[in-house]
Amino acid sequence: MKSKGIEKVLVTGGCGFIGSHTVDLLIGKGYEVTILDNLEPQVHRGKVPIYLNKNAKLIKGDVRDRELILTLVREADAIIHLAAVVGVWQSMYQLNKYLDYNTRGTATLLDVLVNEENDVKKLVVASSIAVYGEGKYHCEKCNETKYSGPRNEEQLKNRVWDPPCPDCGTFLKSLPTDESKPLMPTSIYAMSKRHQEEMCLLIGKTYGIPTVVLRYSNVYGPRQTIFNPYTGAAAIFASRILNNKPPYLFEDGNQLRDYIHVKDVANVNAQVLKSSSVDYQAINIGVGQATSIRRLAELLIEIYRVKLEPHISQRYRRGDVRHCYPDIGKAQRLLNYKPSVSIEQGLRELAQWGKAHGWGAVDFFEKALEGLE
Repeated sequence: MKSKGIEKVLVTGGCGFIGSHTVDLLIGKGYEVTILDNLEPQVHRGKVPIYLNKNAKLIKGDVRDRELILTLVREADAIIHLAAVVGVWQSMYQLNKYLDYNTRGTATLLDVLVNEENDVKKLVVASSIAVYGEGKYHCEKCNETKYSGPRNEEQLKNRVWDPPCPDCGTFLKSLPTDESKPLMPTSIYAMSKRHQEEMCLLIGKTYGIPTVVLRYSNVYGPRQTIFNPYTGAAAIFASRILNNKPPYLFEDGNQLRDYIHVKDVANVNAQVLKSSSVDYQAINIGVGQATSIRRLAELLIEIYRVKLEPHISQRYRRGDVRHCYPDIGKAQRLLNYKPSVSIEQGLRELAQWGKAHGWGAVDFFEKALEGLE
């Protein structure tokens, strides 16, 4: 069912992994959908993906192109803003690209919304759990909630992976991270997502444009690209396994994350178009289940039925986060949100997609690792 007063939806980044699933769902619900996408070579190799919904109108263009944005905004009742350059570690040596697309691109969209005549009734913005940096922790000795900054170099060199309490030095216990946790991004990518969400919420509140920020956990599933080596751990591990190479794990592999299937993300993207319960708020979107990086790799090895073991490198990356997984209570209360795809089911779907689309042919991880080094 369509939202009252919303018939036409502009989806920026609609050719992408999350975007294409969102577009399919919106069209299935009867919306008229326009996609703006630049077909980023690192993701699409400049080609329109074969899975793109034929009932959507595709405009190849750049979110930083103000005149183009103006034309598209004037034709939209709502905007789902997914366009962004993604990749935590690549952002640390491609600063200009990430801030130009993510921060300036979003600023261009907002500038059009507030300075040009339009009928946009809703703005949905994709953010990331990466904005938190380290997640929420508890110190049992101090009996207090603690927020840890980046781990220091000496600790990492000594392979002491868990963060200590900043006050007493006791190792902290990780907790689900709720939306009240201070934002402490540890990468340019995460910082650019913080820019996006804070700019959008500020402008939304100031000008009365109902705005929702969705902080996605680690999204995985069918249509994740093989060509982007920064696409996410699940797809990277799957590609390694299909090349008969072990998944490469940093530190000891016990870092805790939350993995959400792309179909659940698309469902929320569509749901908030017709709900006012989360307007002008940032909401965690995940499954609410902490899974270690090592367990993720082991599950994929089991699914592919190969004789491999994850490679525990005991190496670290500066600024890497030890534990961060979301508390989804707010989404459950305000949206009646219930993730529907288990990690086992979702990884089987990812594995099938990988086999069918040639992931075994190419493994870009080692090239990406060289770039990071």
